[in-house]
Amino acid sequence: MTRPTGVSVWFAGPRQVDLRRETVSDVGPDEVRIDAVASAISHGSEMLVFRGQVPQGLELDLPTLRGSFAFPIKYGYASAGHVVEVGSAVSCLAPGDAVFTLHPHQSSYVVPAQMPVRLPDGLDPVLGVFLANIETATNVVIDAAPRLGERVAVFGQGVVGLLITQLLRRTGVRQIVVVEPVAARRALACQVGADVALDPADADVASALRELTDGVGVDLAIEASGSATALDPALDALAFGGTCVVCSWYGTKPVELRLGGAFHRRRLRIVSSQVSTIDAALQPRWTHARRLALARDLLPGLELNALISHRIPLERAAEAFELVDRRADQTVQVVLTYP
Repeated sequence: MTRPTGVSVWFAGPRQVDLRRETVSDVGPDEVRIDAVASAISHGSEMLVFRGQVPQGLELDLPTLRGSFAFPIKYGYASAGHVVEVGSAVSCLAPGDAVFTLHPHQSSYVVPAQMPVRLPDGLDPVLGVFLANIETATNVVIDAAPRLGERVAVFGQGVVGLLITQLLRRTGVRQIVVVEPVAARRALACQVGADVALDPADADVASALRELTDGVGVDLAIEASGSATALDPALDALAFGGTCVVCSWYGTKPVELRLGGAFHRRRLRIVSSQVSTIDAALQPRWTHARRLALARDLLPGLELNALISHRIPLERAAEAFELVDRRADQTVQVVLTYP
Protein backbone atom coordinates (compact mmCIF):
# COMPACT_ATOMS: atom_id res chain seq x y z
CA MET A 1 0.00 0.00 0.00
CA THR A 2 1.38 3.41 -1.00
CA ARG A 3 1.76 5.75 1.97
CA PRO A 4 0.28 9.25 1.55
CA THR A 5 2.54 12.25 1.12
CA GLY A 6 2.22 15.90 1.99
CA VAL A 7 3.78 19.09 0.68
CA SER A 8 5.27 21.28 3.41
CA VAL A 9 6.88 24.71 3.66
CA TRP A 10 10.43 24.96 5.03
CA PHE A 11 12.68 27.98 5.54
CA ALA A 12 16.10 26.89 4.30
CA GLY A 13 17.66 30.15 5.49
CA PRO A 14 16.65 33.79 6.00
CA ARG A 15 14.00 34.65 3.38
CA GLN A 16 14.46 31.28 1.63
CA VAL A 17 11.27 29.25 1.12
CA ASP A 18 11.39 25.59 0.07
CA LEU A 19 8.49 23.28 -0.74
CA ARG A 20 9.25 19.70 0.28
CA ARG A 21 7.30 16.52 -0.30
CA GLU A 22 7.16 14.42 2.86
CA THR A 23 5.85 10.92 3.46
CA VAL A 24 3.04 11.01 5.99
CA SER A 25 3.36 8.43 8.76
CA ASP A 26 0.81 5.69 9.30
CA VAL A 27 -2.04 6.55 11.64
CA GLY A 28 -1.55 5.02 15.09
CA PRO A 29 -4.38 3.96 17.42
CA ASP A 30 -4.53 7.38 19.12
CA GLU A 31 -3.82 9.52 16.04
CA VAL A 32 -5.65 11.18 13.16
CA ARG A 33 -4.67 12.19 9.65
CA ILE A 34 -5.69 15.62 8.45
CA ASP A 35 -5.82 17.10 4.96
CA ALA A 36 -5.39 20.86 5.18
CA VAL A 37 -7.65 23.32 3.38
CA ALA A 38 -5.81 26.47 4.47
CA SER A 39 -3.09 27.80 6.75
CA ALA A 40 -2.39 31.33 7.90
CA ILE A 41 0.94 33.13 7.80
CA SER A 42 1.68 34.87 11.09
CA HIS A 43 2.70 38.41 10.24
CA GLY A 44 4.47 38.75 13.58
CA SER A 45 6.38 35.82 15.04
CA GLU A 46 6.54 33.81 11.82
CA MET A 47 8.02 36.71 9.87
CA LEU A 48 10.72 37.07 12.53
CA VAL A 49 11.57 33.41 11.91
CA PHE A 50 11.43 33.91 8.14
CA ARG A 51 13.85 36.86 8.36
CA GLY A 52 16.23 35.11 10.75
CA GLN A 53 15.49 37.56 13.57
CA VAL A 54 14.99 34.93 16.29
CA PRO A 55 17.80 33.98 18.73
CA GLN A 56 19.23 30.79 17.24
CA GLY A 57 19.50 28.99 20.58
CA LEU A 58 15.81 29.43 21.37
CA GLU A 59 13.99 26.11 21.73
CA LEU A 60 11.04 25.21 19.51
CA ASP A 61 7.81 25.59 21.46
CA LEU A 62 5.46 23.27 19.52
CA PRO A 63 5.84 19.51 19.03
CA THR A 64 4.85 19.80 15.37
CA LEU A 65 7.73 22.14 14.45
CA ARG A 66 10.85 20.67 12.89
CA GLY A 67 14.45 21.87 12.47
CA SER A 68 15.75 24.83 14.47
CA PHE A 69 15.82 28.61 14.46
CA ALA A 70 19.35 28.30 13.07
CA PHE A 71 17.74 26.89 9.86
CA PRO A 72 16.39 24.92 8.17
CA ILE A 73 13.05 25.03 9.95
CA LYS A 74 9.49 23.97 9.28
CA TYR A 75 7.39 26.61 10.99
CA GLY A 76 3.78 27.75 11.27
CA TYR A 77 0.97 27.18 13.73
CA ALA A 78 -2.39 27.92 12.09
CA SER A 79 -3.67 25.05 9.97
CA ALA A 80 -7.31 24.26 9.23
CA GLY A 81 -8.55 21.15 7.46
CA HIS A 82 -10.62 17.99 7.59
CA VAL A 83 -10.01 14.71 9.37
CA VAL A 84 -9.62 11.97 6.75
CA GLU A 85 -8.56 9.00 8.89
CA VAL A 86 -8.77 8.13 12.59
CA GLY A 87 -6.98 5.54 14.70
CA SER A 88 -8.74 2.56 16.20
CA ALA A 89 -8.86 4.09 19.70
CA VAL A 90 -10.07 7.55 18.64
CA SER A 91 -13.63 8.52 19.61
CA CYS A 92 -13.41 12.32 19.88
CA LEU A 93 -13.08 12.93 16.12
CA ALA A 94 -14.49 11.35 12.97
CA PRO A 95 -13.65 11.49 9.27
CA GLY A 96 -15.07 14.68 7.76
CA ASP A 97 -14.74 16.79 10.92
CA ALA A 98 -13.43 20.29 10.28
CA VAL A 99 -10.57 21.03 12.67
CA PHE A 100 -7.86 23.52 13.59
CA THR A 101 -4.35 22.29 14.43
CA LEU A 102 -1.21 24.00 15.69
CA HIS A 103 0.82 22.69 12.76
CA PRO A 104 3.21 24.13 10.17
CA HIS A 105 2.12 24.74 6.58
CA GLN A 106 1.63 21.23 5.20
CA SER A 107 -1.02 19.66 2.98
CA SER A 108 -1.41 16.38 4.89
CA TYR A 109 -0.14 15.26 8.30
CA VAL A 110 -0.71 12.91 11.23
CA VAL A 111 -1.03 14.19 14.81
CA PRO A 112 -2.24 12.86 18.18
CA ALA A 113 -6.04 12.94 18.32
CA GLN A 114 -6.09 15.32 21.30
CA MET A 115 -4.25 18.01 19.35
CA PRO A 116 -6.81 19.14 16.72
CA VAL A 117 -9.70 21.36 17.83
CA ARG A 118 -13.05 20.60 16.26
CA LEU A 119 -14.43 23.76 14.65
CA PRO A 120 -17.98 25.01 15.30
CA ASP A 121 -20.65 23.50 13.06
CA GLY A 122 -21.43 25.59 9.99
CA LEU A 123 -18.22 27.63 10.14
CA ASP A 124 -16.28 28.01 6.90
CA PRO A 125 -13.23 25.86 7.74
CA VAL A 126 -10.91 28.43 6.16
CA LEU A 127 -11.87 30.83 8.97
CA GLY A 128 -10.59 28.24 11.42
CA VAL A 129 -7.05 29.46 10.67
CA PHE A 130 -7.76 32.42 12.98
CA LEU A 131 -8.17 30.27 16.10
CA ALA A 132 -4.55 30.61 17.28
CA ASN A 133 -4.63 34.39 16.93
CA ILE A 134 -8.04 34.59 18.60
CA GLU A 135 -6.63 32.66 21.55
CA THR A 136 -3.69 35.09 21.64
CA ALA A 137 -6.03 38.08 21.54
CA THR A 138 -8.18 36.48 24.25
CA ASN A 139 -5.12 36.00 26.42
CA VAL A 140 -4.12 39.64 25.92
CA VAL A 141 -7.53 40.94 26.95
CA ILE A 142 -7.59 38.62 29.99
CA ASP A 143 -4.12 39.89 30.99
CA ALA A 144 -5.14 43.52 30.37
CA ALA A 145 -8.29 43.14 32.51
CA PRO A 146 -10.05 46.29 31.20
CA ARG A 147 -12.65 47.77 33.52
CA LEU A 148 -16.10 49.00 32.60
CA GLY A 149 -15.91 52.54 31.23
CA GLU A 150 -12.13 52.64 30.73
CA ARG A 151 -10.39 54.24 27.75
CA VAL A 152 -8.00 52.02 25.83
CA ALA A 153 -5.41 52.54 23.12
CA VAL A 154 -4.32 49.65 20.90
CA PHE A 155 -1.03 50.11 19.07
CA GLY A 156 -0.96 48.05 15.88
CA GLN A 157 -3.89 46.77 13.82
CA GLY A 158 -2.47 43.70 12.24
CA VAL A 159 -4.52 40.54 12.69
CA VAL A 160 -3.93 40.21 16.44
CA GLY A 161 -4.53 43.93 16.97
CA LEU A 162 -7.79 43.82 15.02
CA LEU A 163 -8.94 40.82 17.03
CA ILE A 164 -8.03 42.58 20.29
CA THR A 165 -10.08 45.59 19.15
CA GLN A 166 -13.08 43.33 18.49
CA LEU A 167 -12.79 41.64 21.87
CA LEU A 168 -12.37 44.93 23.73
CA ARG A 169 -15.66 46.10 22.21
CA ARG A 170 -17.31 43.23 24.11
CA THR A 171 -15.87 44.18 27.53
CA GLY A 172 -17.72 47.42 28.20
CA VAL A 173 -14.80 49.82 27.79
CA ARG A 174 -15.89 53.36 27.01
CA GLN A 175 -13.47 54.28 24.22
CA ILE A 176 -11.10 52.37 21.92
CA VAL A 177 -8.46 54.33 20.03
CA VAL A 178 -6.16 52.49 17.66
CA VAL A 179 -2.79 53.63 16.36
CA GLU A 180 -1.84 52.19 12.98
CA PRO A 181 0.26 53.55 10.07
CA VAL A 182 -1.62 51.67 7.29
CA ALA A 183 -4.76 53.48 6.13
CA ALA A 184 -6.64 50.33 5.08
CA ARG A 185 -6.09 48.78 8.50
CA ARG A 186 -7.26 51.95 10.25
CA ALA A 187 -10.49 51.82 8.22
CA LEU A 188 -10.90 48.13 9.03
CA ALA A 189 -10.34 48.81 12.74
CA CYS A 190 -13.18 51.34 12.77
CA GLN A 191 -15.36 48.82 10.93
CA VAL A 192 -14.83 46.15 13.60
CA GLY A 193 -15.00 48.22 16.77
CA ALA A 194 -12.58 51.15 17.15
CA ASP A 195 -13.96 54.60 17.92
CA VAL A 196 -10.97 56.53 16.57
CA ALA A 197 -7.99 55.50 14.42
CA LEU A 198 -4.78 57.55 14.50
CA ASP A 199 -1.93 57.61 12.01
CA PRO A 200 1.33 57.83 13.99
CA ALA A 201 2.88 59.81 11.14
CA ASP A 202 0.33 62.62 11.42
CA ALA A 203 0.89 63.83 14.97
CA ASP A 204 2.38 63.28 18.38
CA VAL A 205 0.42 60.16 19.33
CA ALA A 206 0.68 60.66 23.09
CA SER A 207 -0.58 64.27 22.80
CA ALA A 208 -3.40 63.20 20.49
CA LEU A 209 -4.49 60.50 22.94
CA ARG A 210 -4.43 62.92 25.87
CA GLU A 211 -6.56 65.36 23.85
CA LEU A 212 -9.08 62.57 23.17
CA THR A 213 -9.22 61.76 26.91
CA ASP A 214 -9.75 65.27 28.35
CA GLY A 215 -6.05 65.70 28.95
CA VAL A 216 -5.82 62.67 31.25
CA GLY A 217 -4.44 59.91 29.03
CA VAL A 218 -5.69 56.37 28.49
CA ASP A 219 -6.21 53.92 31.33
CA LEU A 220 -4.78 51.05 29.33
CA ALA A 221 -2.47 50.73 26.33
CA ILE A 222 -1.94 47.49 24.43
CA GLU A 223 1.19 47.24 22.30
CA ALA A 224 0.48 44.78 19.48
CA SER A 225 2.36 46.39 16.61
CA GLY A 226 5.54 44.32 16.65
CA SER A 227 7.43 47.60 16.16
CA ALA A 228 10.25 48.32 18.58
CA THR A 229 9.45 52.05 18.34
CA ALA A 230 5.83 51.75 19.51
CA LEU A 231 6.34 50.94 23.19
CA ASP A 232 7.68 54.35 24.17
CA PRO A 233 4.69 56.36 22.84
CA ALA A 234 2.36 53.75 24.32
CA LEU A 235 3.80 54.50 27.77
CA ASP A 236 3.66 58.24 27.15
CA ALA A 237 -0.08 57.99 26.38
CA LEU A 238 -0.98 56.46 29.76
CA ALA A 239 -2.79 58.26 32.55
CA PHE A 240 -1.45 58.21 36.11
CA GLY A 241 -1.32 54.61 37.29
CA GLY A 242 -2.01 53.29 33.80
CA THR A 243 -0.89 49.94 32.42
CA CYS A 244 0.77 49.01 29.15
CA VAL A 245 0.32 45.38 28.08
CA VAL A 246 2.98 44.19 25.64
CA CYS A 247 2.04 41.27 23.43
CA SER A 248 4.51 42.05 20.63
CA TRP A 249 7.46 39.72 20.20
CA TYR A 250 10.43 41.82 19.11
CA GLY A 251 12.81 38.91 18.54
CA THR A 252 16.35 40.27 18.30
CA LYS A 253 15.20 43.83 17.60
CA PRO A 254 16.42 46.23 20.33
CA VAL A 255 13.85 48.36 22.18
CA GLU A 256 14.78 51.76 23.59
CA LEU A 257 12.63 53.28 26.33
CA ARG A 258 12.71 56.59 28.18
CA LEU A 259 12.11 55.51 31.78
CA GLY A 260 13.75 58.37 33.62
CA GLY A 261 10.79 60.71 34.04
CA ALA A 262 7.07 60.17 33.49
CA PHE A 263 7.36 56.40 33.82
CA HIS A 264 8.27 56.75 37.50
CA ARG A 265 6.35 59.88 38.37
CA ARG A 266 3.07 58.58 36.91
CA ARG A 267 3.55 55.12 38.49
CA LEU A 268 3.08 53.30 35.20
CA ARG A 269 3.14 49.53 34.76
CA ILE A 270 4.40 47.32 31.94
CA VAL A 271 2.83 43.86 31.72
CA SER A 272 3.98 41.05 29.46
CA SER A 273 1.36 38.89 27.75
CA GLN A 274 2.38 35.64 26.06
CA VAL A 275 -0.07 32.97 24.98
CA SER A 276 1.98 29.91 25.99
CA THR A 277 1.32 30.60 29.68
CA ILE A 278 -1.52 31.91 31.83
CA ASP A 279 -1.13 34.58 34.52
CA ALA A 280 -0.30 32.77 37.75
CA ALA A 281 -2.86 34.91 39.59
CA LEU A 282 -5.63 33.36 37.47
CA GLN A 283 -4.64 29.75 38.02
CA PRO A 284 -6.11 27.22 38.60
CA ARG A 285 -9.44 28.85 37.66
CA TRP A 286 -8.16 29.58 34.14
CA THR A 287 -6.56 26.73 32.22
CA HIS A 288 -5.32 26.40 28.66
CA ALA A 289 -8.35 24.24 27.89
CA ARG A 290 -10.78 26.85 29.24
CA ARG A 291 -9.13 29.66 27.29
CA LEU A 292 -9.04 27.63 24.06
CA ALA A 293 -12.70 26.68 24.44
CA LEU A 294 -13.59 30.36 24.83
CA ALA A 295 -11.58 31.29 21.73
CA ARG A 296 -13.28 28.50 19.74
CA ASP A 297 -16.73 29.69 20.81
CA LEU A 298 -15.85 33.25 19.75
CA LEU A 299 -15.04 32.18 16.17
CA PRO A 300 -18.56 32.43 14.66
CA GLY A 301 -19.28 35.84 16.19
CA LEU A 302 -16.18 37.75 15.09
CA GLU A 303 -15.63 39.59 11.81
CA LEU A 304 -13.03 37.36 10.17
CA ASN A 305 -13.70 37.29 6.42
CA ALA A 306 -12.81 40.95 6.15
CA LEU A 307 -9.41 40.25 7.71
CA ILE A 308 -8.32 37.94 4.86
CA SER A 309 -6.65 40.19 2.32
CA HIS A 310 -5.01 37.45 0.19
CA ARG A 311 -5.63 33.77 -0.53
CA ILE A 312 -2.59 32.29 -2.25
CA PRO A 313 -2.16 28.63 -3.33
CA LEU A 314 0.41 26.58 -1.42
CA GLU A 315 2.59 26.14 -4.50
CA ARG A 316 3.11 29.94 -4.50
CA ALA A 317 4.18 30.04 -0.84
CA ALA A 318 7.43 31.86 -1.64
CA GLU A 319 5.41 34.64 -3.28
CA ALA A 320 3.12 34.83 -0.25
CA PHE A 321 6.01 35.25 2.21
CA GLU A 322 7.67 37.84 -0.01
CA LEU A 323 4.39 39.78 -0.11
CA VAL A 324 4.16 39.90 3.68
CA ASP A 325 7.87 40.69 4.01
CA ARG A 326 8.18 43.39 1.37
CA ARG A 327 4.66 44.83 1.04
CA ALA A 328 3.10 44.35 4.44
CA ASP A 329 1.15 47.60 4.05
CA GLN A 330 -0.87 45.90 1.30
CA THR A 331 -1.90 42.97 3.49
CA VAL A 332 -3.86 42.06 6.57
CA GLN A 333 -4.08 38.26 6.78
CA VAL A 334 -2.41 36.22 4.04
CA VAL A 335 -3.75 32.68 3.83
CA LEU A 336 -2.24 29.72 1.96
CA THR A 337 -4.89 27.55 0.30
CA TYR A 338 -4.59 23.84 -0.48
CA PRO A 339 -5.99 21.88 -3.42
